[in-house]
Amino acid sequence: MTRIAAVRGVLPPYRHTQRDLADMAARHCLPAGAGRGALDRLHDGAGVRSRHTALPLDRYGQLDGFGAANDAFVAGAVELGADAVGGALRDAGLSPRDVDLLIFTSVTGIAAPSVDALLVGRLGLRPDVRRLPVFGLGCVAGAAGLSRLHDYLLGRPDDVAVLLSVELCSLTLQREVASPAQLVATALFGDGAAAVVACGARRQPATTPGRGVGGGGGPIVVAGRSRLYPDTERMLGWDVTDSGFRVVLDPAVPELVRKNLAADVDGFLAEHGLARGDVTAWVSHAGGPKVLDAVAEALDLPDGALDTSRRSLAEVGNLSSASVLHVLRDTLATAPPPPGTPGVLLAMGPGFCTELVLLRW
Repeated sequence: MTRIAAVRGVLPPYRHTQRDLADMAARHCLPAGAGRGALDRLHDGAGVRSRHTALPLDRYGQLDGFGAANDAFVAGAVELGADAVGGALRDAGLSPRDVDLLIFTSVTGIAAPSVDALLVGRLGLRPDVRRLPVFGLGCVAGAAGLSRLHDYLLGRPDDVAVLLSVELCSLTLQREVASPAQLVATALFGDGAAAVVACGARRQPATTPGRGVGGGGGPIVVAGRSRLYPDTERMLGWDVTDSGFRVVLDPAVPELVRKNLAADVDGFLAEHGLARGDVTAWVSHAGGPKVLDAVAEALDLPDGALDTSRRSLAEVGNLSSASVLHVLRDTLATAPPPPGTPGVLLAMGPGFCTELVLLRW
C-alpha cells in the first residue's frame, strides 16, 4: 500500500493571457509578412485562457540557441523544483532527511549532473538518497512516475519517496518554424512543476502532520498499468535538432485514444473487480480539448467528469508531465471523492503510450 501524503503544484512567476502568447508565437514563428489567421484560430480553440512562462516574454528572442535555452531550463528547474519538493514535504509534515527516493522527470531540458542531484544539497536531502532522473516519457511521465514510485514502495514499505516533475515547455520554442505541430504547441503548452510525496505501508504518520491532502488521509495507490501501442513512434515526441527540441505531434492522436483507451481501462479495472461505473473520479492529463473529448467519448463518461482537467487546461495550459499531477492536486483540494471509493489517474505520451493508475480515495 502506497499512501500519497502531499501533492504540491507550482508555477513560474510570469503569467500571460492566451492573446499575449499568440502575439509572441506570431513574432517568433511566422515568416515575415505571413498572415496569422491559422495561428489565431488554433490559439482561440485551444481551451486555454492563460499560461505561465519561465522567462519574461521579451527574453525569448534573446535565446540564441539550444545551449542558452537549456541553461535557462536548468536554472528554472532547480528553482521550481526546490519550491515544489520543499512545499510538498512541509505539507506532508516530513523533513528533507526523511526522503529515501527522489524521482525527477522532465522532457523539456537536460542536465548532467541531473536536476535531482542539484537539489540534494539545496533542500538538505540525505547524501545517500536514491535518485532516479527520467527523460523521454513526455506527458505520460506524471502518471508513470507515480506508478514507479509505488513499485519502489511496495518493496520498501518503511520508506518515503518523492516524485518531482518540472516542465518548461516555453523554452522549446522553435523560432522561424511554422509547422502545424509547432503552432499547435504554441497554443497549448505552459510551464510548471509538481511534487508528490508518498509513504510506504509501514511508514508511520509524521509526529507533527502538515496540511497534506484530505486532512492527512491522502489517497492510496492500488496498482498501475502501462500500455505501449505498436508502430506509433512518430505520433508524439521530439525531433532533436541543432536548434533544440522540435515537436512531433500527429493529429491522429485523439482517434488513437478513441480506439484503444476503453479496452485498456476496462481490462485494468476488471483485474481489481471493478468497472467504469465504480470510479468516482477521473484524473486525466489535460492534453488539450481534442484529447479530453476523446477520453470522455472513449470511456462514455458522464457530463462534467473531466471538468477539473478542463479547468486546469484553461488556467495554466498543458504542463506536459506535471499536468496530471496538478489535476490530482485540484481534485483533492476542490472536490475530494467519497473515502474508500476507486479513482483512475491517466495520461498519454510519446511511444505512443498510456499509463493508468488505480487509486483508492
